[in-house]
Amino acid sequence: MSYTGPDFDPPPERRPRRGPLTVALAALVCGGLLGWSVYAATGGTDDKGAEAGGSPSAAPRTPSPAASSPTAGGSSPSAEGEESPASRTPSASAPAAAGPLKGKVVVIDPGHNPTNVKHTAEINRQVDVGTHRKECDTTGTSTNDGYAEAEFTLDVAHRMRALLEKQGATVKLTQDRDRPYGPCVDERARIGNAAKADAVVSIHADGSGAGNRGFHVILPGSVNEGEADTRAIVAPSRALGERIAGNFVRVTGTAPSNYTGGGTGLVTRKDLGGLNLSTVPKVFIECGNMRDSKDAALLTSGAWRQKAAQGISEGIVSFLRG
Repeated sequence: MSYTGPDFDPPPERRPRRGPLTVALAALVCGGLLGWSVYAATGGTDDKGAEAGGSPSAAPRTPSPAASSPTAGGSSPSAEGEESPASRTPSASAPAAAGPLKGKVVVIDPGHNPTNVKHTAEINRQVDVGTHRKECDTTGTSTNDGYAEAEFTLDVAHRMRALLEKQGATVKLTQDRDRPYGPCVDERARIGNAAKADAVVSIHADGSGAGNRGFHVILPGSVNEGEADTRAIVAPSRALGERIAGNFVRVTGTAPSNYTGGGTGLVTRKDLGGLNLSTVPKVFIECGNMRDSKDAALLTSGAWRQKAAQGISEGIVSFLRG
């Protein structure tokens, strides 16, 4: 997802804090970073560019209806790896299986909606996100070949749902291509709240400039203004984000972002309605940069998307099991 649009207005430019990772994150990523070093040495990437320190990304472009196809510009969900599980509506979640997450509720928020492109007037309307007003939603970004972020996020969400349900969790999606557009960013937050979710993860992919690579997890900052009050969820959300970051490195072999987060893979934001309105632990993850050709090659690979789903899911399991 680009940093422009609802929930992604550019943050003020600032010098990123550079310091040691927290003990928890360091313990989680040590194995993953070792795997990353092997991956890089075998040709995974040679882009070590300087961190952009939170500078705005390129604005997303509206994909054509054809580009919203799961096969546009990349592999279909069933290509190069496990097939994406069949879609279900959010209200038709499978009965929870016996497992370590029995009794836990996880809400997965696939960023955007593949049909937003047909409802630009509706998604451009302003909604109240607690601290300010902004657009209901955007179409999201896409690869240069037209593979839409909204298709990517929904595919990863389906894969995560299958993995987490096997662990016994009750899983709800905020949207499953079952509505004409949206939901709006404020409603996405309220879906997690109403479900009394133990963890919520919003899935995205960035639309930054070429050469900007890697993933980052966005954590809520402490906000207490208007309808927004994140003070109770800041600490558990950070713990969730650290577990996801560590497991994402370990499973995918993908390095933390080289353009934001100071190499930690963690970024704190106070301007996102999807986080500010949440009353339960919640994070966003930008799985990679769709506008960089090397990252795009990963994001359009079914096999890599399965690894991404596994890494995020294992981070959630680790968080929920303590």
